[in-house]
Amino acid sequence: MTGQHGTRRPGRVLTAVLCAVTAAGLYGCSDPGPREPSPTPTPSPATTPPGTTAPASPTTAPAPAGRSPLTGLPARPAPVVAVKIDNVQAARPHTGLGAADLVYVEQVEGGVTRLLAVYSSRLPELTGPVRSARESDISLLAPYGRPVLAYSGAQSALNPLLNAAPLHLVTESTAPGAFRRSPDRAAPHNLYVRPERALATDPSAENAQDIGFRFGSAPPGGTPVDTSSVRFPAARYTFTWSAADRAWRVAMDGREARATDTGPLTPETVVVQRVTIRPSDFRDKFGSVSPYTETTGSGSALVLRDGRSYEARWSRPTPEAGTTFTTPDGKPLAFAPGQTWVVLAPRG
Repeated sequence: MTGQHGTRRPGRVLTAVLCAVTAAGLYGCSDPGPREPSPTPTPSPATTPPGTTAPASPTTAPAPAGRSPLTGLPARPAPVVAVKIDNVQAARPHTGLGAADLVYVEQVEGGVTRLLAVYSSRLPELTGPVRSARESDISLLAPYGRPVLAYSGAQSALNPLLNAAPLHLVTESTAPGAFRRSPDRAAPHNLYVRPERALATDPSAENAQDIGFRFGSAPPGGTPVDTSSVRFPAARYTFTWSAADRAWRVAMDGREARATDTGPLTPETVVVQRVTIRPSDFRDKFGSVSPYTETTGSGSALVLRDGRSYEARWSRPTPEAGTTFTTPDGKPLAFAPGQTWVVLAPRG
C-alpha cells in the first residue's frame, strides 16, 4: 500500500469518502438524543483541587502562535503522525505513549480497545506496539488535515477507503526503515514505529491545526473526584487524580498503565465522549464484525481536569469540522494544557 502524496484535498472530497464509508448500511451520524448517564465518578469531598484563583473567561479562540493546537503548550509548528496502537494484555506496557499530544481510545472486535496516539509536539524514538487500522480512523483523523497514519495493515476491503482518504499511509511494507520488530515479544505484538522516520516519508506533511479543542482555566463548579471509571464490553479504564503529578493516572483492566520509556501514563485532561458504536460492513480475519465509532454529530461527555469532573456536551457538525466541548449552558469548556485522552465510550 502506498501513501497518497500531494496537496490537501478539498472538503468535498473528504465528505464523499466519509459518506462512502457509511453509505452501505445507511447509517447516520451520532445524534443528540436524550442525555446519557456519564461515568460515575467517586466523590472525594476532602480533596482540594489545585489552584484557588477564580477561573478566567471561557476560551473561544484557538491556541495562539507559539503554542500547540493539540496541547495548548509552547511548541513549534510541526506535522502530525498518528499511530494505531495495540492494547491487549500481551501488548502492554506500551512504548512512546507518554510523548503523545492526544490518545484516543476506540472499541474494536470482541469489545476490547485499541489506541490511536497522535504526535506533533514531541516524537518518541519508538512507539507501539503497532496494529491495524479500522474504518473509524478515517473520520476520526479528518479534522487533522492530511496527517501521516502509521499502522500494521488493514482488511483488504478497507484499503480502497484508506487510500482515498486525506491520509499519508505508512506501513511496514511501504516504509520498512520506519519500523522494527522487538525480539522480546511475540508477533503480532512486537511491531514498533519510529515516528520521525514515518514523518520523513511525507515531505509535504502539514503542520498541526485547530481541531476544536480549547485550553485554559477550568470553568467554575465541577465535582471533586478521586477516580472515574469507563467500561467497554471487554475492557475497563480507571483514571485516578494525582495531586503530585497534577494529572490523572491511567489504569487498564485494574492495572496501572505504564510506558516502557517514561513510566506511568498521566494525562492532564481526560474526556469521556459518549458516542454511538454500531456494526460496520467490515470483518476481521476471524470473521468478527468490526464496530464503527460515530464521531460526527453531538452528545454528552464528561471532562476530567484538575481533580474535578465537569458535565459537558460535544459537537462536530460535519466530518471536516473539529470537535468542540461546552458546558451544559453552552459555554466553551477549556482543557488543562498538556496531554489529553479521549475515551470514545459507548452511549449508556
